[in-house]
Amino acid sequence: MTERPTALVTGASRGVGEAIARVLAPTHHLILGGRDEHALSELAGEFPDARPWPVELTELSPADVEGVERVDVLVHSAGISPLGRVAELPADAWRDAMELNVIAVAELTRLLLPALRAAGGHVVCVNSGAGLRANPGWGAYAATKFALRAFADALRQEEPALRVTSVYPGRVDTDMQRAVRAQEGGAYEPDRYLRPETVARAVLAAINAGPDAQLTELMLRPRGGPVN
Repeated sequence: MTERPTALVTGASRGVGEAIARVLAPTHHLILGGRDEHALSELAGEFPDARPWPVELTELSPADVEGVERVDVLVHSAGISPLGRVAELPADAWRDAMELNVIAVAELTRLLLPALRAAGGHVVCVNSGAGLRANPGWGAYAATKFALRAFADALRQEEPALRVTSVYPGRVDTDMQRAVRAQEGGAYEPDRYLRPETVARAVLAAINAGPDAQLTELMLRPRGGPVN
């Protein structure tokens, strides 16, 4: 019997990360990363081949990935979205966003590079429309997403045996989006946003691309909805 490929998904307890875990579950052994151990355990219990990986991504150490010898797919979906104008947002908000959205991504990838190389693996960075365009009040978040794009571009060139994909969704109907709209002081209009499952299917399409190709960048926008 052929062993299932292994996929490690961060931010798997909710939103886009959970949706990605669900579309990968039929074909992959899942390592479900995140802070909410209860939610991760409940999700893992739904699948025949999954385990929770409760972890503080901003405090990673080699011990956290001990025993992980092969990773076919690494999906970086965890993140935070601090909003505020440059004149208002304190330095700690910038630091917290950079730590989780960029530095934790780089460190987890670095720690897993031997396992990714062993599999000829695929790294997927769930970016954002903010990684392509910065709007007023979005400086800190956009800065992390621009940096995430640079990280993916550099990794793709440094590790040619790996596939690296950046995914740039527009607004997605998630709890994070509810918080964003509350910060913006605007109405929450889920019918005008992408569904998490739609983003997950785009990620799956990139993963399932033939071995002779890699989808380097995917941009998704809601039909008739906001551009950013």
